[in-house]
Amino acid sequence: MDKRPVTPSRINSSQQRLPLLTFRSTLTWFFVAICMLYILYSSNLILHQECPSPFDPSSIEQLHLQSLSNLSSSSDNVKQQEEEEEEKQESRSILLSGNVAKHYDTELKHIVFGIAGSSKLWEKRKEYIKVWWRPKETRGVVWLDKQVRTRRNEGLPEIRISGDTSKFKYTNRQGLRSAIRISRVVSETLRLGLKDVRWFVMGDDDTVFVVDNLVRILSKYDHTQFYYVGSSSESHVQNIYFSYAMAYGGGGFAISYPLAKELEKMQDRCIQRYPGLYGSDDRMQACMSELGVPLTRETGFHQYDVYGDLLGLLGAHPVTPLLSLHHIDVVEPVFPRTTRVKALKHLFESVKLDSASIMQQSICYDKHRSWSISISWGYVVQILRGVISPRELEMPTRTFLNWYPRADYTAYAFNTRPVTKHPCQKPFLFYMNSVRYDRPRRQVIGVYTRDRSRHPYCRWKMESPDKIESIVVLKRSDPLRWQKSPRRDCCRVLPSHKKSTMYLWVGNCRGGEISEL
Repeated sequence: MDKRPVTPSRINSSQQRLPLLTFRSTLTWFFVAICMLYILYSSNLILHQECPSPFDPSSIEQLHLQSLSNLSSSSDNVKQQEEEEEEKQESRSILLSGNVAKHYDTELKHIVFGIAGSSKLWEKRKEYIKVWWRPKETRGVVWLDKQVRTRRNEGLPEIRISGDTSKFKYTNRQGLRSAIRISRVVSETLRLGLKDVRWFVMGDDDTVFVVDNLVRILSKYDHTQFYYVGSSSESHVQNIYFSYAMAYGGGGFAISYPLAKELEKMQDRCIQRYPGLYGSDDRMQACMSELGVPLTRETGFHQYDVYGDLLGLLGAHPVTPLLSLHHIDVVEPVFPRTTRVKALKHLFESVKLDSASIMQQSICYDKHRSWSISISWGYVVQILRGVISPRELEMPTRTFLNWYPRADYTAYAFNTRPVTKHPCQKPFLFYMNSVRYDRPRRQVIGVYTRDRSRHPYCRWKMESPDKIESIVVLKRSDPLRWQKSPRRDCCRVLPSHKKSTMYLWVGNCRGGEISEL
Protein backbone atom coordinates (compact mmCIF):
# COMPACT_ATOMS: atom_id res chain seq x y z
CA MET A 1 0.00 0.00 0.00
CA ASP A 2 1.27 3.44 -0.91
CA LYS A 3 1.93 5.30 2.36
CA ARG A 4 3.03 8.52 0.67
CA PRO A 5 1.07 11.60 1.69
CA VAL A 6 -1.26 13.13 -0.90
CA THR A 7 0.41 16.19 -2.23
CA PRO A 8 -1.01 18.95 -4.46
CA SER A 9 1.09 17.67 -7.41
CA ARG A 10 -0.52 14.18 -7.23
CA ILE A 11 -4.01 15.74 -7.12
CA ASN A 12 -3.25 17.77 -10.23
CA SER A 13 -2.03 14.72 -12.20
CA SER A 14 -5.21 12.75 -11.30
CA GLN A 15 -7.38 15.61 -12.44
CA GLN A 16 -5.48 15.73 -15.74
CA ARG A 17 -6.11 11.98 -16.41
CA LEU A 18 -9.90 12.17 -15.75
CA PRO A 19 -10.80 14.05 -18.99
CA LEU A 20 -8.59 11.64 -20.97
CA LEU A 21 -10.37 8.60 -19.53
CA THR A 22 -13.77 10.18 -20.18
CA PHE A 23 -12.81 10.89 -23.83
CA ARG A 24 -11.62 7.30 -24.39
CA SER A 25 -14.83 5.88 -22.93
CA THR A 26 -16.98 8.13 -25.13
CA LEU A 27 -14.97 7.21 -28.22
CA THR A 28 -15.33 3.48 -27.46
CA TRP A 29 -19.11 3.74 -27.10
CA PHE A 30 -19.29 5.78 -30.30
CA PHE A 31 -17.53 3.01 -32.27
CA VAL A 32 -19.80 0.37 -30.71
CA ALA A 33 -22.88 2.36 -31.77
CA ILE A 34 -21.58 2.75 -35.32
CA CYS A 35 -20.95 -1.01 -35.58
CA MET A 36 -24.48 -1.80 -34.34
CA LEU A 37 -26.04 0.58 -36.87
CA TYR A 38 -23.98 -0.97 -39.68
CA ILE A 39 -25.07 -4.50 -38.71
CA LEU A 40 -28.73 -3.48 -38.53
CA TYR A 41 -28.57 -1.69 -41.89
CA SER A 42 -26.86 -4.63 -43.62
CA SER A 43 -29.33 -7.18 -42.31
CA ASN A 44 -32.25 -4.97 -43.35
CA LEU A 45 -30.81 -4.60 -46.85
CA ILE A 46 -30.35 -8.36 -47.22
CA LEU A 47 -33.91 -9.02 -46.09
CA HIS A 48 -35.27 -6.56 -48.63
CA GLN A 49 -33.25 -8.10 -51.44
CA GLU A 50 -34.51 -11.58 -50.68
CA CYS A 51 -38.18 -10.59 -50.59
CA PRO A 52 -39.75 -10.96 -54.06
CA SER A 53 -42.52 -8.73 -55.35
CA PRO A 54 -45.95 -10.04 -54.33
CA PHE A 55 -47.90 -12.02 -56.91
CA ASP A 56 -49.39 -15.48 -57.26
CA PRO A 57 -46.88 -17.88 -55.66
CA SER A 58 -48.31 -20.80 -57.61
CA SER A 59 -47.30 -19.33 -60.98
CA ILE A 60 -44.30 -20.66 -62.88
CA GLU A 61 -42.93 -17.18 -63.24
CA GLN A 62 -42.69 -16.65 -59.46
CA LEU A 63 -40.57 -19.78 -59.11
CA HIS A 64 -38.27 -18.58 -61.87
CA LEU A 65 -37.85 -15.17 -60.29
CA GLN A 66 -37.06 -16.69 -56.90
CA SER A 67 -34.41 -18.89 -58.50
CA LEU A 68 -33.11 -15.90 -60.39
CA SER A 69 -32.68 -13.87 -57.19
CA ASN A 70 -30.66 -16.73 -55.70
CA LEU A 71 -28.27 -16.49 -58.65
CA SER A 72 -27.39 -12.86 -57.97
CA SER A 73 -23.97 -12.07 -56.55
CA SER A 74 -21.75 -9.09 -56.01
CA SER A 75 -19.87 -9.74 -59.29
CA ASP A 76 -23.15 -9.82 -61.21
CA ASN A 77 -24.15 -6.49 -59.66
CA VAL A 78 -20.86 -4.95 -60.73
CA LYS A 79 -21.36 -6.26 -64.30
CA GLN A 80 -24.90 -4.91 -64.35
CA GLN A 81 -23.71 -1.49 -63.22
CA GLU A 82 -21.02 -1.54 -65.92
CA GLU A 83 -23.58 -2.49 -68.59
CA GLU A 84 -25.96 0.24 -67.44
CA GLU A 85 -23.16 2.79 -67.64
CA GLU A 86 -22.21 1.54 -71.13
CA GLU A 87 -25.84 1.85 -72.28
CA LYS A 88 -26.07 5.39 -70.89
CA GLN A 89 -22.84 6.40 -72.61
CA GLU A 90 -24.03 4.81 -75.87
CA SER A 91 -27.35 6.69 -75.70
CA ARG A 92 -25.49 9.94 -75.01
CA SER A 93 -23.18 9.34 -77.96
CA ILE A 94 -26.17 8.71 -80.25
CA LEU A 95 -27.79 11.95 -79.17
CA LEU A 96 -24.56 13.94 -79.44
CA SER A 97 -23.53 12.45 -82.78
CA GLY A 98 -26.57 13.92 -84.51
CA ASN A 99 -28.03 10.60 -85.67
CA VAL A 100 -31.36 11.44 -84.03
CA ALA A 101 -31.45 14.73 -85.95
CA LYS A 102 -31.61 12.73 -89.19
CA HIS A 103 -34.93 11.33 -88.07
CA TYR A 104 -37.98 13.39 -88.82
CA ASP A 105 -39.87 13.03 -85.54
CA THR A 106 -42.77 11.24 -87.19
CA GLU A 107 -45.37 10.08 -84.69
CA LEU A 108 -48.28 7.68 -84.88
CA LYS A 109 -50.70 10.60 -85.25
CA HIS A 110 -48.99 11.51 -88.56
CA ILE A 111 -49.84 8.13 -90.16
CA VAL A 112 -53.21 7.34 -91.73
CA PHE A 113 -54.10 3.74 -92.62
CA GLY A 114 -56.11 2.80 -95.66
CA ILE A 115 -57.38 -0.76 -95.18
CA ALA A 116 -58.90 -2.66 -98.09
CA GLY A 117 -61.59 -5.05 -96.95
CA SER A 118 -64.34 -7.32 -98.19
CA SER A 119 -67.92 -7.37 -96.85
CA LYS A 120 -68.04 -11.17 -97.22
CA LEU A 121 -65.03 -11.71 -94.95
CA TRP A 122 -65.53 -8.75 -92.61
CA GLU A 123 -66.95 -10.62 -89.62
CA LYS A 124 -63.91 -12.88 -89.49
CA ARG A 125 -61.14 -10.49 -90.49
CA LYS A 126 -62.16 -7.59 -88.30
CA GLU A 127 -60.80 -9.65 -85.39
CA TYR A 128 -57.30 -9.38 -86.91
CA ILE A 129 -57.62 -5.59 -87.05
CA LYS A 130 -58.65 -5.45 -83.39
CA VAL A 131 -55.34 -7.07 -82.43
CA TRP A 132 -53.20 -4.15 -83.64
CA TRP A 133 -55.59 -1.20 -83.92
CA ARG A 134 -55.42 1.38 -81.10
CA PRO A 135 -58.67 3.28 -80.71
CA LYS A 136 -58.18 7.06 -80.30
CA GLU A 137 -54.50 6.67 -81.25
CA THR A 138 -54.36 5.17 -84.74
CA ARG A 139 -56.08 6.97 -87.61
CA GLY A 140 -57.51 5.40 -90.73
CA VAL A 141 -60.42 4.00 -92.70
CA VAL A 142 -61.57 0.54 -93.77
CA TRP A 143 -62.85 0.62 -97.36
CA LEU A 144 -65.49 -2.04 -98.13
CA ASP A 145 -67.52 -2.91 -101.19
CA LYS A 146 -70.87 -3.02 -99.33
CA GLN A 147 -72.39 -1.94 -96.04
CA VAL A 148 -71.92 -4.32 -93.11
CA ARG A 149 -73.52 -4.60 -89.71
CA THR A 150 -71.56 -2.65 -87.11
CA ARG A 151 -71.64 -2.51 -83.32
CA ARG A 152 -70.73 0.27 -80.93
CA ASN A 153 -67.37 0.38 -79.18
CA GLU A 154 -65.84 -2.48 -81.16
CA GLY A 155 -62.45 -0.80 -81.21
CA LEU A 156 -62.31 -0.63 -85.01
CA PRO A 157 -61.52 2.10 -87.53
CA GLU A 158 -64.19 4.01 -89.42
CA ILE A 159 -65.87 2.05 -92.23
CA ARG A 160 -66.56 3.63 -95.62
CA ILE A 161 -67.82 2.32 -98.94
CA SER A 162 -65.52 2.58 -101.94
CA GLY A 163 -66.50 4.70 -104.92
CA ASP A 164 -68.03 3.30 -108.11
CA THR A 165 -65.42 1.80 -110.46
CA SER A 166 -67.73 0.56 -113.20
CA LYS A 167 -66.32 3.10 -115.70
CA PHE A 168 -62.88 1.48 -115.56
CA LYS A 169 -62.02 -1.34 -117.96
CA TYR A 170 -60.83 -4.68 -116.55
CA THR A 171 -59.80 -7.38 -119.03
CA ASN A 172 -57.70 -9.83 -116.96
CA ARG A 173 -59.50 -13.19 -117.03
CA GLN A 174 -57.71 -14.61 -113.98
CA GLY A 175 -58.26 -11.69 -111.62
CA LEU A 176 -61.18 -9.86 -110.02
CA ARG A 177 -62.59 -6.39 -110.75
CA SER A 178 -62.24 -5.55 -107.05
CA ALA A 179 -58.56 -4.93 -107.79
CA ILE A 180 -59.51 -1.56 -109.30
CA ARG A 181 -61.44 -0.56 -106.19
CA ILE A 182 -58.58 -1.58 -103.89
CA SER A 183 -55.96 0.23 -105.97
CA ARG A 184 -57.79 3.53 -105.31
CA VAL A 185 -57.79 3.21 -101.48
CA VAL A 186 -54.92 5.67 -100.93
CA SER A 187 -56.46 8.30 -103.24
CA GLU A 188 -59.89 7.94 -101.63
CA THR A 189 -58.37 8.25 -98.17
CA LEU A 190 -56.51 11.41 -99.24
CA ARG A 191 -59.77 12.97 -100.46
CA LEU A 192 -61.17 12.79 -96.92
CA GLY A 193 -59.04 15.85 -96.14
CA LEU A 194 -57.56 14.65 -92.85
CA LYS A 195 -55.18 17.12 -91.21
CA ASP A 196 -51.54 16.74 -90.14
CA VAL A 197 -50.88 13.70 -92.32
CA ARG A 198 -47.34 12.71 -93.34
CA TRP A 199 -47.81 9.15 -94.52
CA PHE A 200 -50.56 6.91 -95.90
CA VAL A 201 -50.11 3.21 -95.15
CA MET A 202 -51.99 0.70 -97.27
CA GLY A 203 -52.89 -2.78 -96.06
CA ASP A 204 -55.49 -5.55 -96.32
CA ASP A 205 -58.05 -6.59 -93.72
CA ASP A 206 -55.89 -9.66 -92.97
CA THR A 207 -52.74 -7.58 -92.49
CA VAL A 208 -51.44 -7.18 -88.93
CA PHE A 209 -49.22 -4.12 -88.38
CA VAL A 210 -46.72 -3.39 -85.61
CA VAL A 211 -47.46 0.32 -85.54
CA ASP A 212 -44.57 1.43 -83.30
CA ASN A 213 -42.10 -0.11 -85.71
CA LEU A 214 -43.85 1.61 -88.61
CA VAL A 215 -43.21 4.91 -86.85
CA ARG A 216 -39.55 4.00 -86.35
CA ILE A 217 -39.05 3.10 -90.01
CA LEU A 218 -40.95 6.03 -91.53
CA SER A 219 -39.06 8.43 -89.26
CA LYS A 220 -35.97 7.68 -91.34
CA TYR A 221 -37.47 9.32 -94.41
CA ASP A 222 -38.25 12.94 -95.25
CA HIS A 223 -42.03 12.98 -95.51
CA THR A 224 -41.93 16.14 -97.64
CA GLN A 225 -40.32 14.16 -100.48
CA PHE A 226 -41.75 11.46 -102.77
CA TYR A 227 -41.44 8.03 -101.13
CA TYR A 228 -42.99 4.68 -102.02
CA VAL A 229 -41.89 2.29 -99.24
CA GLY A 230 -42.60 -1.45 -99.18
CA SER A 231 -41.25 -4.90 -99.95
CA SER A 232 -41.47 -7.78 -102.41
CA SER A 233 -42.98 -11.24 -102.14
CA GLU A 234 -41.24 -14.26 -100.62
CA SER A 235 -42.00 -16.08 -103.87
CA HIS A 236 -39.49 -15.56 -106.66
CA VAL A 237 -42.15 -16.68 -109.15
CA GLN A 238 -44.56 -14.02 -107.88
CA ASN A 239 -41.92 -11.32 -108.21
CA ILE A 240 -41.06 -12.43 -111.75
CA TYR A 241 -44.73 -12.57 -112.77
CA PHE A 242 -45.56 -9.16 -111.29
CA SER A 243 -42.40 -7.14 -110.58
CA TYR A 244 -39.51 -6.93 -108.16
CA ALA A 245 -40.08 -3.16 -108.30
CA MET A 246 -43.58 -3.54 -106.83
CA ALA A 247 -44.63 -3.22 -103.18
CA TYR A 248 -47.12 -5.91 -102.20
CA GLY A 249 -50.22 -4.39 -100.64
CA GLY A 250 -50.97 -7.39 -98.44
CA GLY A 251 -47.66 -6.94 -96.68
CA GLY A 252 -48.38 -3.23 -96.61
CA PHE A 253 -46.67 -0.20 -98.08
CA ALA A 254 -46.34 3.49 -97.24
CA ILE A 255 -46.69 6.55 -99.48
CA SER A 256 -45.59 10.01 -98.38
CA TYR A 257 -48.22 12.75 -98.40
CA PRO A 258 -46.78 14.77 -101.34
CA LEU A 259 -46.59 11.62 -103.45
CA ALA A 260 -50.17 10.69 -102.52
CA LYS A 261 -51.32 14.12 -103.72
CA GLU A 262 -49.61 13.64 -107.09
CA LEU A 263 -50.98 10.09 -107.33
CA GLU A 264 -54.55 11.26 -106.67
CA LYS A 265 -54.35 13.76 -109.53
CA MET A 266 -53.42 11.18 -112.15
CA GLN A 267 -54.46 7.76 -110.84
CA ASP A 268 -57.81 7.42 -112.59
CA ARG A 269 -56.21 8.22 -115.96
CA CYS A 270 -53.36 5.84 -115.11
CA ILE A 271 -55.71 2.97 -114.26
CA GLN A 272 -57.46 3.32 -117.62
CA ARG A 273 -54.15 2.66 -119.36
CA TYR A 274 -53.65 -0.74 -117.69
CA PRO A 275 -56.90 -2.75 -118.01
CA GLY A 276 -55.02 -6.04 -118.42
CA LEU A 277 -53.15 -6.01 -115.12
CA TYR A 278 -54.10 -8.63 -112.53
CA GLY A 279 -54.31 -6.89 -109.15
CA SER A 280 -54.25 -3.63 -107.25
CA ASP A 281 -50.53 -3.75 -106.39
CA ASP A 282 -49.33 -3.88 -109.99
CA ARG A 283 -51.70 -1.03 -110.92
CA MET A 284 -50.22 1.05 -108.12
CA GLN A 285 -46.68 0.26 -109.23
CA ALA A 286 -47.55 1.14 -112.85
CA CYS A 287 -48.69 4.58 -111.70
CA MET A 288 -45.53 4.96 -109.58
CA SER A 289 -43.50 4.15 -112.67
CA GLU A 290 -45.28 6.90 -114.59
CA LEU A 291 -44.51 9.28 -111.72
CA GLY A 292 -40.89 8.15 -111.81
CA VAL A 293 -40.80 7.05 -108.17
CA PRO A 294 -38.94 3.78 -107.42
CA LEU A 295 -39.66 1.36 -104.61
CA THR A 296 -37.76 2.01 -101.37
CA ARG A 297 -37.32 -1.42 -99.82
CA GLU A 298 -38.06 -2.17 -96.18
CA THR A 299 -37.93 -5.92 -95.66
CA GLY A 300 -39.95 -5.78 -92.43
CA PHE A 301 -43.15 -5.67 -94.54
CA HIS A 302 -44.11 -9.34 -94.97
CA GLN A 303 -46.42 -10.45 -97.75
CA TYR A 304 -45.98 -14.12 -96.73
CA ASP A 305 -46.92 -15.74 -100.02
CA VAL A 306 -46.41 -19.16 -98.43
CA TYR A 307 -48.43 -21.97 -96.88
CA GLY A 308 -47.90 -23.91 -93.67
CA ASP A 309 -45.87 -23.08 -90.57
CA LEU A 310 -44.14 -19.67 -90.28
CA LEU A 311 -41.69 -21.00 -87.67
CA GLY A 312 -38.82 -21.09 -90.14
CA LEU A 313 -39.38 -17.48 -91.23
CA LEU A 314 -40.21 -15.93 -87.87
CA GLY A 315 -37.54 -17.93 -86.06
CA ALA A 316 -34.86 -16.39 -88.31
CA HIS A 317 -36.22 -12.90 -88.93
CA PRO A 318 -33.86 -10.52 -90.77
CA VAL A 319 -32.13 -7.79 -88.75
CA THR A 320 -34.83 -5.20 -89.35
CA PRO A 321 -37.99 -4.21 -87.44
CA LEU A 322 -41.02 -6.46 -87.88
CA LEU A 323 -43.59 -4.22 -89.60
CA SER A 324 -46.39 -6.51 -90.72
CA LEU A 325 -47.75 -10.05 -91.11
CA HIS A 326 -50.10 -11.08 -93.91
CA HIS A 327 -52.16 -14.05 -95.12
CA ILE A 328 -53.14 -14.91 -91.57
CA ASP A 329 -55.97 -17.10 -92.92
CA VAL A 330 -53.61 -19.10 -95.14
CA VAL A 331 -50.75 -19.94 -92.77
CA GLU A 332 -51.01 -21.87 -89.52
CA PRO A 333 -51.45 -19.97 -86.21
CA VAL A 334 -48.24 -18.31 -85.02
CA PHE A 335 -48.39 -20.36 -81.81
CA PRO A 336 -49.44 -24.03 -82.03
CA ARG A 337 -52.61 -25.54 -80.61
CA THR A 338 -54.62 -22.33 -80.48
CA THR A 339 -56.71 -20.15 -82.79
CA ARG A 340 -55.18 -17.57 -85.11
CA VAL A 341 -56.65 -14.63 -83.22
CA LYS A 342 -55.58 -15.94 -79.81
CA ALA A 343 -52.08 -16.62 -81.14
CA LEU A 344 -51.79 -13.03 -82.42
CA LYS A 345 -53.03 -11.60 -79.12
CA HIS A 346 -50.47 -13.73 -77.30
CA LEU A 347 -47.71 -12.46 -79.58
CA PHE A 348 -48.73 -8.85 -78.93
CA GLU A 349 -48.11 -9.32 -75.21
CA SER A 350 -44.42 -9.19 -76.13
CA VAL A 351 -44.98 -6.44 -78.70
CA LYS A 352 -46.41 -4.16 -76.01
CA LEU A 353 -43.29 -4.53 -73.84
CA ASP A 354 -40.58 -4.24 -76.52
CA SER A 355 -41.93 -3.74 -80.02
CA ALA A 356 -38.48 -2.79 -81.38
CA SER A 357 -37.12 -6.27 -80.55
CA ILE A 358 -40.06 -8.47 -81.45
CA MET A 359 -38.92 -11.50 -83.50
CA GLN A 360 -35.29 -10.34 -83.44
CA GLN A 361 -32.93 -13.31 -83.53
CA SER A 362 -29.95 -13.85 -81.26
CA ILE A 363 -27.58 -16.84 -81.35
CA CYS A 364 -25.40 -18.34 -78.63
CA TYR A 365 -23.98 -21.67 -77.49
CA ASP A 366 -24.02 -23.77 -74.34
CA LYS A 367 -20.33 -24.67 -74.23
CA HIS A 368 -20.63 -27.33 -71.54
CA ARG A 369 -23.38 -29.28 -73.30
CA SER A 370 -22.47 -28.44 -76.93
CA TRP A 371 -25.88 -26.99 -77.74
CA SER A 372 -26.71 -24.35 -80.33
CA ILE A 373 -29.36 -21.86 -79.18
CA SER A 374 -31.41 -19.57 -81.41
CA ILE A 375 -33.79 -17.04 -79.82
CA SER A 376 -36.53 -15.23 -81.70
CA TRP A 377 -37.41 -12.76 -78.97
CA GLY A 378 -41.04 -12.74 -77.90
CA TYR A 379 -41.80 -15.84 -79.92
CA VAL A 380 -39.64 -18.98 -79.64
CA VAL A 381 -36.34 -20.40 -78.39
CA GLN A 382 -34.81 -23.31 -80.32
CA ILE A 383 -32.15 -25.63 -78.90
CA LEU A 384 -30.27 -27.95 -81.23
CA ARG A 385 -27.72 -30.63 -80.34
CA GLY A 386 -24.26 -29.96 -81.71
CA VAL A 387 -22.61 -26.82 -83.04
CA ILE A 388 -24.41 -25.12 -85.92
CA SER A 389 -22.84 -21.95 -87.27
CA PRO A 390 -24.62 -18.58 -87.13
CA ARG A 391 -24.45 -18.52 -90.93
CA GLU A 392 -26.78 -21.53 -90.99
CA LEU A 393 -28.98 -20.55 -88.03
CA GLU A 394 -29.82 -17.15 -89.50
CA MET A 395 -31.08 -18.89 -92.65
CA PRO A 396 -34.84 -19.75 -92.50
CA THR A 397 -35.72 -23.44 -92.23
CA ARG A 398 -38.27 -24.59 -94.80
CA THR A 399 -41.14 -25.30 -92.41
CA PHE A 400 -43.40 -23.62 -95.01
CA LEU A 401 -44.46 -24.39 -98.59
CA ASN A 402 -44.16 -22.27 -101.71
CA TRP A 403 -47.10 -20.27 -102.99
CA TYR A 404 -46.84 -22.34 -106.18
CA PRO A 405 -47.12 -26.03 -105.18
CA ARG A 406 -45.02 -27.27 -108.09
CA ALA A 407 -42.13 -24.94 -107.27
CA ASP A 408 -39.20 -26.19 -105.21
CA TYR A 409 -36.85 -24.37 -102.84
CA THR A 410 -35.22 -22.48 -105.73
CA ALA A 411 -38.46 -20.52 -106.15
CA TYR A 412 -37.93 -18.45 -102.99
CA ALA A 413 -36.56 -14.93 -103.19
CA PHE A 414 -34.11 -15.60 -100.33
CA ASN A 415 -31.85 -18.36 -99.03
CA THR A 416 -33.41 -21.23 -97.10
CA ARG A 417 -32.22 -24.49 -95.56
CA PRO A 418 -34.03 -27.83 -95.41
CA VAL A 419 -35.71 -29.26 -92.34
CA THR A 420 -33.17 -31.71 -90.96
CA LYS A 421 -33.95 -35.41 -91.25
CA HIS A 422 -31.34 -36.48 -88.70
CA PRO A 423 -33.18 -37.60 -85.52
CA CYS A 424 -30.56 -35.98 -83.25
CA GLN A 425 -30.74 -32.57 -84.90
CA LYS A 426 -34.45 -31.92 -84.69
CA PRO A 427 -34.76 -28.65 -82.73
CA PHE A 428 -36.37 -28.54 -79.31
CA LEU A 429 -38.93 -25.71 -79.38
CA PHE A 430 -39.79 -23.49 -76.42
CA TYR A 431 -42.65 -21.10 -77.21
CA MET A 432 -43.25 -17.91 -75.27
CA ASN A 433 -45.61 -18.68 -72.39
CA SER A 434 -45.63 -15.44 -70.40
CA VAL A 435 -43.84 -12.11 -70.40
CA ARG A 436 -43.72 -9.24 -67.93
CA TYR A 437 -41.73 -6.15 -67.09
CA ASP A 438 -39.72 -6.37 -63.86
CA ARG A 439 -39.51 -2.75 -62.71
CA PRO A 440 -36.82 -3.15 -59.98
CA ARG A 441 -34.44 -4.83 -62.45
CA ARG A 442 -35.67 -2.74 -65.40
CA GLN A 443 -35.83 -5.91 -67.48
CA VAL A 444 -38.40 -7.79 -69.52
CA ILE A 445 -38.66 -11.36 -68.24
CA GLY A 446 -40.08 -13.95 -70.59
CA VAL A 447 -40.83 -17.58 -69.75
CA TYR A 448 -40.71 -20.00 -72.69
CA THR A 449 -42.09 -23.52 -72.18
CA ARG A 450 -41.18 -26.64 -74.15
CA ASP A 451 -43.44 -27.77 -76.94
CA ARG A 452 -44.70 -31.29 -76.26
CA SER A 453 -44.27 -32.69 -79.74
CA ARG A 454 -42.50 -36.08 -79.77
CA HIS A 455 -38.83 -36.34 -80.64
CA PRO A 456 -37.26 -39.34 -82.38
CA TYR A 457 -34.77 -41.50 -80.53
CA CYS A 458 -31.21 -40.14 -80.68
CA ARG A 459 -28.09 -42.31 -80.29
CA TRP A 460 -25.74 -39.43 -79.53
CA LYS A 461 -24.11 -39.57 -76.10
CA MET A 462 -24.38 -35.83 -75.41
CA GLU A 463 -26.96 -34.49 -72.96
CA SER A 464 -30.45 -34.07 -74.39
CA PRO A 465 -32.43 -30.81 -74.11
CA ASP A 466 -35.54 -32.83 -73.26
CA LYS A 467 -34.67 -32.34 -69.58
CA ILE A 468 -35.27 -28.61 -69.96
CA GLU A 469 -38.90 -27.76 -69.20
CA SER A 470 -38.72 -23.98 -69.42
CA ILE A 471 -36.36 -21.18 -70.41
CA VAL A 472 -36.28 -17.76 -68.76
CA VAL A 473 -35.08 -15.01 -71.10
CA LEU A 474 -33.96 -11.71 -69.57
CA LYS A 475 -33.81 -8.62 -71.74
CA ARG A 476 -33.58 -4.87 -71.31
CA SER A 477 -35.66 -2.99 -73.88
CA ASP A 478 -33.77 -0.75 -76.29
CA PRO A 479 -36.13 1.68 -78.08
CA LEU A 480 -33.19 3.38 -79.83
CA ARG A 481 -31.77 0.18 -81.35
CA TRP A 482 -32.90 1.07 -84.89
CA GLN A 483 -31.23 4.47 -84.73
CA LYS A 484 -27.90 2.63 -84.67
CA SER A 485 -26.33 0.45 -87.33
CA PRO A 486 -28.24 -2.84 -87.59
CA ARG A 487 -26.75 -5.70 -85.60
CA ARG A 488 -28.11 -8.93 -84.19
CA ASP A 489 -28.43 -9.06 -80.41
CA CYS A 490 -26.02 -11.23 -78.44
CA CYS A 491 -27.18 -13.80 -75.91
CA ARG A 492 -25.48 -15.54 -73.00
CA VAL A 493 -26.24 -18.67 -71.02
CA LEU A 494 -26.59 -17.83 -67.33
CA PRO A 495 -25.95 -20.26 -64.45
CA SER A 496 -28.93 -22.20 -63.11
CA HIS A 497 -29.48 -24.28 -59.97
CA LYS A 498 -32.34 -26.20 -61.63
CA LYS A 499 -31.75 -28.83 -64.26
CA SER A 500 -35.23 -28.25 -65.66
CA THR A 501 -34.74 -24.51 -66.17
CA MET A 502 -32.35 -22.60 -68.40
CA TYR A 503 -31.62 -18.88 -68.01
CA LEU A 504 -30.61 -16.76 -70.98
CA TRP A 505 -29.68 -13.10 -71.26
CA VAL A 506 -30.33 -11.15 -74.48
CA GLY A 507 -29.10 -7.65 -75.28
CA ASN A 508 -26.51 -5.42 -76.91
CA CYS A 509 -23.20 -7.10 -77.65
CA ARG A 510 -20.19 -6.08 -75.60
CA GLY A 511 -16.97 -4.98 -77.24
CA GLY A 512 -15.41 -7.97 -78.99
CA GLU A 513 -18.38 -10.25 -78.27
CA ILE A 514 -19.37 -12.59 -81.10
CA SER A 515 -21.49 -15.72 -81.53
CA GLU A 516 -19.00 -18.57 -81.17
CA LEU A 517 -18.64 -21.75 -79.16
